[in-house]
Amino acid sequence: MGRLAKAGFHFEPCEEDHVKALLYDKLGSVDFLEIREIEKPTPKKNEVLVKVHAVSINDWDCGFLQDVFLTRLARRLNPKKIIGCDVAGVIESAGREAKLFKPGDAVFGDLSRFGRGGFGAFAEYVCARENALALKPAGMTFEQAAAIPQAGMLALQGLLAGGPLRPGQKLLINGAGGGVGTFAIQIAKLQDVEVTGVDSAEKLDMMRSIGFDHVIDYRAEDFTKSGKRYDLILDTKTNRSLFDYASALDPVGTYATVGGTSHLLQIALLGLIARLGKKKIRLVMLKQNKDLAYLKELFEAGKFVPVIDGPYRFSEAREAFRHFVGAKHKGKVVIRID
Repeated sequence: MGRLAKAGFHFEPCEEDHVKALLYDKLGSVDFLEIREIEKPTPKKNEVLVKVHAVSINDWDCGFLQDVFLTRLARRLNPKKIIGCDVAGVIESAGREAKLFKPGDAVFGDLSRFGRGGFGAFAEYVCARENALALKPAGMTFEQAAAIPQAGMLALQGLLAGGPLRPGQKLLINGAGGGVGTFAIQIAKLQDVEVTGVDSAEKLDMMRSIGFDHVIDYRAEDFTKSGKRYDLILDTKTNRSLFDYASALDPVGTYATVGGTSHLLQIALLGLIARLGKKKIRLVMLKQNKDLAYLKELFEAGKFVPVIDGPYRFSEAREAFRHFVGAKHKGKVVIRID
């Protein structure tokens, strides 16, 4: 090699064992996120190695960056400093006991389970347990696939929190212009129901275009004080008191929350003890990937299409997170891993 170097050849160190990932070292702000090189992960015997093509941002990702008790506990259970739940990519290799997929398979899924094999989607490669993934339909782009898993599950499971939807029901979705809301409206409108969406004025035109019967600018009108009653309120914000929500329910209606923070603990506690007649209070606990096959069927039938904000480049990840935290996004914020 010395004679080759003297002859003018230049050698770079081998970087095949290193990949880029989005890491956090400090807590409290998305501005502390940084793309750095890490060692390329190696799958355990029951895992697969996924070459990541696209990821999307969820509330859980931003929650991991907050320095509060629950997230400190969550980080102890999942010590990776790489966030990311929703992933879409291609299987590169598999552990010796992994049998469901083969190299070259295009897959997608939600990795949000604690312990090794959970989270870590914001990287060029990630190891995942097989049961966190499903085959991606050929007609679905990687960006669409990355948008679906967590928000799609929360939308479907939230809509069913009061039982199957019935013709003639009136539904309201609070925070309707984000990922969960834009999926929920498409699923709900497969039934003969009337759906109202609440969000900022900037999102209302988009919401009308995907099927909302009525839209409300939350800055101009408080739906809990309008006098209208709903059979189901699906809430992605949890930014009012339980009793305000209950006042907007039909006497046998259901309130279901899938996210948000400011009143989530109150909902969890009061939902267990409050006497609200026959009204139901539900805190929807995510069942990862449970109904992914159903959403694949809807997509392939042309009845379900993700609303994508982006896609952003990986180098723009911090900008994408700021956009998400500012609640300016329409649908799902998706990042392409170039």
